[in-house]
Amino acid sequence: MSILGTMDVEEAAIEAAGNWKRFDSFAWFRKSEIGDSDSWSIHYTNHRESKLLDRSNSKVIRSAMCQFAEGDDPDLVFESHSHFAVGYIEGFSIRVFRIGQITDAFKSFHQLMERMDNYPILDESDYGEAEIEATYENIPIAAGQLKHEFNLPTDWVDQVYGWLSTNRENALENTSDEGGFPSEEDIEDAFVALGYQRDE
Repeated sequence: MSILGTMDVEEAAIEAAGNWKRFDSFAWFRKSEIGDSDSWSIHYTNHRESKLLDRSNSKVIRSAMCQFAEGDDPDLVFESHSHFAVGYIEGFSIRVFRIGQITDAFKSFHQLMERMDNYPILDESDYGEAEIEATYENIPIAAGQLKHEFNLPTDWVDQVYGWLSTNRENALENTSDEGGFPSEEDIEDAFVALGYQRDE
């Protein structure tokens, strides 16, 4: 969560402008392309190892901010940078001040940071969909070898998800921000309850 959301917009703008100069072991090649690099800030939203909440919030932020990336001299540029630990990090550079005035782009970004400071999920619907999608992807992994021991229909993941959501909802709980990950025992109980036959 960004500390900028705890400040008023004027304080946040002063804190943000030129923040890239304080990054360790960092080279920003765009600084040579713009004449007011000290008025710009870099903000990262997600990286290769990001979990569901950061990915969801990143999508919402990108959608809200893309309007400021248009034109010949935009106040926002989406960027992706390499990182030694997580491979890459994504976000954007944003012009905080233009001719001494706080840009509309930064004001809009600051409003998003304030929202996240009050409540970490920017879009409950998008985050909920991400949780469900990740859980669907996790079920075959969680089933492990068990899925090879039963004669399963093609839609078994749908059926198992449905059975667990009705009979063992806690098995689908997203406790790690990576979607629900039911135990093999939960999945085997679902197989038996759904009438799947074990291969001989």
